Amino acid sequence: MRRLKNHLIGVDQGSATLFSDFENSGTMWTGSGQRECRKQVNYKEKFKSVPVVHLSLSMWDQHSESNQRGELNTQNVSESGFDIVFTTWGDTKIARARASWLAIGELTDDDEWNID
Repeated sequence: MRRLKNHLIGVDQGSATLFSDFENSGTMWTGSGQRECRKQVNYKEKFKSVPVVHLSLSMWDQHSESNQRGELNTQNVSESGFDIVFTTWGDTKIARARASWLAIGELTDDDEWNID
């Protein structure tokens, strides 16, 4: 459990189209084996500390004659943003995918002074 030590809690959310490979014969649609897609996300406002980020697939369009395999993760989570990483493998053919995200964390109070 993460305990937030601030009365100012920020919630940011969004949605990102990860790829639409059926339109341009991209590797998620035409390839095989290990494949990866990365999408950088920047928050609308910087958090005071690294927030908790929740991801979910909000759209998944896949070929009906291949196995359904995919993994959705975050990487490089920081106070200003993170990377969405989607991977698939084997014979899976994915036409397009979209992820929704939610970030919750501490915000800086305007009355706080940062003296370096």
